[in-house]
Amino acid sequence: MGTAVMTTTHVGTLIEQARMAADLSQRALADATGLSQSTLSRIISGDRVAKLPEIVSIAWATGRTVAQLTGTSTVAGRVQCAARATNGSGMQDMREALLRFLELDDYLDEQAIAASV
Repeated sequence: MGTAVMTTTHVGTLIEQARMAADLSQRALADATGLSQSTLSRIISGDRVAKLPEIVSIAWATGRTVAQLTGTSTVAGRVQCAARATNGSGMQDMREALLRFLELDDYLDEQAIAASV
């Protein structure tokens, strides 16, 4: 994923920050992602490397992108958003939602999983 170095401790810190920002307990995040609480705890502490599917689950559960949880970007650096917000919707929220979909699409492409038609 990208060219930046992704350390286990750094990813754990970013995941913990996302968990707290989403106002989720470790148990609630574990339940939302299907991970055991002990596995999640080891990922957060840096004792275990998070697998990409786990990071994708954590990203969805916390409202973050994979790039935000890993400190790297497979998509965000290549994307330019041009849109107009209406009805009081915020551009940042729209951009983050778009990036989540693009990160997922990029991940599925990397796994050779074709989009269903």
